[in-house]
Amino acid sequence: MKYIVSTVLLFISICTFANQPLLQNSYLRNGQSLNGRWHYIVDVYETGYYNYRMEPHDGTENPGSSAYFLNKKPQNKTDRVEYDFDAAPTMVVPGDWNSQEEKLFYYEGTVWYKKSFNVENYDASKRYYLHFGAVNYKADVYLNGKKLGVHVGGFTPFNFEMTHLLKEKDNFLIVKVDNKRAADEVPTLSTDWWNYGGITRDVTIYELDDTFIEDYKIQLTKNNNKEVSGYIQLNGENKGNQNVNLSIPELKINKAFITDDEGYVGFEFPVKRLSYWSDTNPKLYEVNISISKDKISDKIGFRTIETKGKEILLNGEKIFLKGISIHEENVMRGGRAWSIEDAKVLLGWAKELGCNYVRLAHYPHNENMIRLADEMGILVWEEIPVYWTIQWTNTETYNKAETQLTELIQRDKNRACSIIWSMANETPTSKERLTFLTNLASAARKLDDTRLISAALEDHGKDEDKNIMIVEDEFAEVVDVLSFNQYYGWYGGKIDNIKNIRWEIDIDKPVIISEFGAGALQGYHADNMTRWSEEFQELLYEETLPTLAKIPGISGITPWTLVDFRSPRRTLIPYQNGWNRKGLISETGNKKKAFYTLQKFYQNIE
Repeated sequence: MKYIVSTVLLFISICTFANQPLLQNSYLRNGQSLNGRWHYIVDVYETGYYNYRMEPHDGTENPGSSAYFLNKKPQNKTDRVEYDFDAAPTMVVPGDWNSQEEKLFYYEGTVWYKKSFNVENYDASKRYYLHFGAVNYKADVYLNGKKLGVHVGGFTPFNFEMTHLLKEKDNFLIVKVDNKRAADEVPTLSTDWWNYGGITRDVTIYELDDTFIEDYKIQLTKNNNKEVSGYIQLNGENKGNQNVNLSIPELKINKAFITDDEGYVGFEFPVKRLSYWSDTNPKLYEVNISISKDKISDKIGFRTIETKGKEILLNGEKIFLKGISIHEENVMRGGRAWSIEDAKVLLGWAKELGCNYVRLAHYPHNENMIRLADEMGILVWEEIPVYWTIQWTNTETYNKAETQLTELIQRDKNRACSIIWSMANETPTSKERLTFLTNLASAARKLDDTRLISAALEDHGKDEDKNIMIVEDEFAEVVDVLSFNQYYGWYGGKIDNIKNIRWEIDIDKPVIISEFGAGALQGYHADNMTRWSEEFQELLYEETLPTLAKIPGISGITPWTLVDFRSPRRTLIPYQNGWNRKGLISETGNKKKAFYTLQKFYQNIE
């Protein structure tokens, strides 16, 4: 009976603390940063969350003193409290625990974080929101001993209003972070990247008025590059019948709207003399939205992206996407990348390589990457970690995937650089998987009909002729761009036979090779038929690139990958030693020979 009661309470708790609408453009709002050193407690048995009957402390009205989120202190010398955040060690937020503490390098489980803070220029008439760039994977968030909410998903932002619990001084914020992998999660148990745990992106307090601008979308209308359309959504008791102004000063546009009872206004208006954003002209306009008590300024580019037969058209002109795949790791410091400096290093290398396009794999990267790509003129493929062995028939798993997709689109829908939403990577075909991915694609198109839909599919040789490669996947009929990973010469086939490979593709859509490559240990040199040598990787690129260029409808490639990245799957010593070695740059920042092969290929593309 106790188990039933505790389960019901836990269910009520989860429903009560559902995700709140995401604040649009928190990136450019002024806020109070909570980055820095936080105290932490490693809680392998989740003692701070469950009692010895495995009943959650926050599912009861009177949680015991062992509930870590209460931040209890002994009241006298006989009082028993078996934890002390203030005596606990500290680590840096944002950051992962794996790279900061050697004992936690392989750790997967629960770590509690605690930060004490005062509110700068506190104003009791204002509303206060707590915003997280990302926490991997599940975050239970408590302020001053009370639960603010729960977020599931390791790579997307979330926020909670905390006005009702906040004080001017002596606040304490506690976050239970759990990065354990599970079969019903997204991603699931098996991945080919490091499961970095922790509060991995910025934590910020935002002070807002009683009615404020919560969300907006401002983009060119689909199929009409002479018209801007979108919406503005307010939040607050007085959100209805509010005057809203939108201006784009450089274009001499000033528009006035009135919200409906729900605080929403949709709009469309013509634009003239527009300089379209592109990889060669990354033009961003200052866009201002204001109401009586709130104002937001953003930098927005305007462009069209569409397909016509086997071509991808940017602003109506055919474009070839010279790309590279990227994982979100800091190659010098080690660990999860998160800062604008990290983004400058990674995208700077992509530019040096000759790229106008990157695939951000296999999960949403931090907003610094997207904002910087906007400024640099780098087109972007973004995806969610629907990867390999997802539970296709599990409704809750689907909901988690759609939530992550929604949070990604909500965050980046105004970024011109973002041109492709990817639904999945290397997932095995089945009827159930087709339904799962088709529903995701439908959800994406409802949220944003101005970008392209794709997924990294797989190819294989025909039974009667292994030199003829085909893609047999019904999801290819759903996507706008046919993308697939191919590793001929590495995971199968002989490298000296690559020149004889050809593809039969009977679908009239553009083709992007979303992955190809070979592993190489930087600094290891041998003849070009010796696996793991730089020369072998170089030869594979030399043979593969001209072969791919012959594919009918080829519109882009993103070889795997820019930089070596950590993966517990890669155990071969001395070549892998815990790293996926398919990078063109080593984890120490040294370029391999294949880097220059791809660079030369891109230089010669007209």
